[in-house]
Amino acid sequence: MSVVVIGATGHLGRLVVENLLERGVPAAQVVAVGRRTESLADLAGRGVQVRRADFADRASLDEALRGAESVLLVSGSEVGRRVAQHAQVIDAAVAAGVRHLVYTSAPHADTAPLILAPEHKATEELIRASGLPFTFLRNSWYTENYLGDLQLARTTGEVVSSVGAGRVASASRADYAAAAAAVLTGTGHDGSVYELSGDTSWDFADLAAAISQVIGRDVVYRSVTPDERLTGLLAAGLDEGTAQFVVALEGNTRDGLLAETTGELTRLIGRPTTPLVDGLRAAV
Repeated sequence: MSVVVIGATGHLGRLVVENLLERGVPAAQVVAVGRRTESLADLAGRGVQVRRADFADRASLDEALRGAESVLLVSGSEVGRRVAQHAQVIDAAVAAGVRHLVYTSAPHADTAPLILAPEHKATEELIRASGLPFTFLRNSWYTENYLGDLQLARTTGEVVSSVGAGRVASASRADYAAAAAAVLTGTGHDGSVYELSGDTSWDFADLAAAISQVIGRDVVYRSVTPDERLTGLLAAGLDEGTAQFVVALEGNTRDGLLAETTGELTRLIGRPTTPLVDGLRAAV
């Protein structure tokens, strides 16, 4: 029986595979699944089973989950298409007799007005209805989400946002990956819903200061209104839909939807979460 990671070609999924190996799971019992299997060649060379699968190809998912005991479904990246894609994996997991399905969701997905929550809420409902034993890892924000701000700040010396005084309890992808590996290899997680976040929350003045430490130049936070932010994003070349999405996410941050510090991530991984500046430094 094997541990299957759906989405192993992505940043988070790859780190989960590495964590499983570090935890002593035999490589032959780890299955790394993705569309671009050429990027997993080094894992195959270490004995990991590598299988290609596509959300749109049910037969490929059935093959990917062959012999699976535990499965991690890393949520897809195609906003607006994820529910149907995830449903394919859930159906394949049922057919394969999977004993434990772990899903990376969003903070308070069933109740929060977070713009990203509806697709996660719908996926959670599908998993519950499937009858599969499950664990939901409701990951809060990744520190790596701010690498774009860091790169811009190299040139401008600014972090520009409409988040106001909003705070973010981010953690590194490595932290969230360690939690997923702990759940996949541990016991007592069936039916659990974990709200995962960093140990401390920070505001965008703190982000600017952390970026300053990493890039070695003074960086300040410039707060703008949502309208000003939208205008600036459009002027920078973003399309209307993407720009509106960014402004909405910043509104969620302004409203405190990413500020919660639960301590659950630290409890799962057995260590403190990665501080903001260290997470940024490791990612550049």
